[in-house]
Amino acid sequence: MNSNTFVYRLLGKRTVKQFVLEKAIFLVLLLLVVVISIINPRILSVRVMRDVLMMSSTKIIMALGMMFVILTGGVDLGGGRTVGMAAVISASMLQTPDYVRRFYPDLGQVSLLIPIVIAVIVGTLFGMLNGMIVAKFKVPAFIATLSSMLIIYGANSIYFNMAPNNSQPIGGLRADFTFLGSGSIGFMPVIIIFAAFVSLIVWIVLNKTVFGKNVYAVGGNPEAAAVSGINITKTLVGLFGVCGFLIALSGVLEAARTGGATNNYGNGYELDAIASCVVGGVSTTGGVGTVSGVIAGVIIFSFINYGLTFVGVNPYWQNIIKGLIIVAAVSFDIRKYVKKN
Repeated sequence: MNSNTFVYRLLGKRTVKQFVLEKAIFLVLLLLVVVISIINPRILSVRVMRDVLMMSSTKIIMALGMMFVILTGGVDLGGGRTVGMAAVISASMLQTPDYVRRFYPDLGQVSLLIPIVIAVIVGTLFGMLNGMIVAKFKVPAFIATLSSMLIIYGANSIYFNMAPNNSQPIGGLRADFTFLGSGSIGFMPVIIIFAAFVSLIVWIVLNKTVFGKNVYAVGGNPEAAAVSGINITKTLVGLFGVCGFLIALSGVLEAARTGGATNNYGNGYELDAIASCVVGGVSTTGGVGTVSGVIAGVIIFSFINYGLTFVGVNPYWQNIIKGLIIVAAVSFDIRKYVKKN
């Protein structure tokens, strides 16, 4: 088999130019990963790779939630604040009895599941409210979620400032809770197992259920979806609810991973999630995206974030680089869409 035949089989009917266009930002980021690895090869150690995967786990869950909204051409700007809210709610009720600054001094030993369930329910309800506003009142998703971002942060800050906590960082978390974020079963970190399980469930939902097919249909062509009998309102409320659920779950696990929480937890996380989704092939125009692409996007983006710090890049420059990656990813995505039409 000669090289031309191999390339043709690899790309099918697509030309090399089309392949490069579709994967341009992905290829650029892979090149950046290679450059970082050359500058400091120690980043390729098993320990660093393990750390990157653990950091990526909560972001994978959050990005998968964001994926549902982006598949409809929308975005959830309140995702980062939902992370903070879920982290504070769960952490506030899962402190050790002997911790000096307990959020609830008189609260007994509650079941591990109760605070977690409360946190994800609150996140789900906020998500469903966003979906209702978008579906019923035709408010653009970025406006609806911008409003909820302010509401969530305000409400979370009021809760966080309650006496006797008075806006002090929440610490002293129980071992059974932190085990979810930093513990291991054998050689495998529990949080990575969580991310893999959630990824599998999301893949099944999107590819093997009617709801998943409806999400793609609504994102691809809402008018045609409505004509075909799909309940647009129900689908939007449902997918925003799923988004809120997954983002809140990521917030709970982030508190467990870091061993604490404040009302500013998750600030800016939504930008990383959006960037990871777009880098991973989820189209901002809606209707296109895969779970595997999102996972790859998150891991690469997390590796770059970690790697830039690892090689000593100034944090301010890191923000500039991340901003350029986001605008480049969206630009390439839009260009692909224009080319296809």
